[in-house]
Amino acid sequence: QVQLVESGGGLVQAGGSLRLSCAASGNTVAINLMGWFRQAPGKQRELVAGISRSGVTNYADSVKGRFTISRDNAKNTVHLRMNSLKTEDTAVYYCNAVQVGRNSWGQGTQVTVSS
Repeated sequence: QVQLVESGGGLVQAGGSLRLSCAASGNTVAINLMGWFRQAPGKQRELVAGISRSGVTNYADSVKGRFTISRDNAKNTVHLRMNSLKTEDTAVYYCNAVQVGRNSWGQGTQVTVSS
């Protein structure tokens, strides 16, 4: 089992920036995909950004050009740099790690963007 711990959430004004980090521990062998999802009140959890072990990335259309995902395989960490934040980015952000036959989640970190 992989344990994921997120950090870096908080309150920021619209137009501001935040950097989320996620550290994986435990059975981190062969973590393939890592990514960030978010869930706003009353909405379904959605993919924000993902990154493969080789560094291939994908982003939700709503965050393209504003968010950047990065990964350090040696340290088993994944980061999400969020720029030009909007009020609609307010949500709980969850770190995700995918291994063969296993999908792990962090506990979530709150991001609140005020107008």
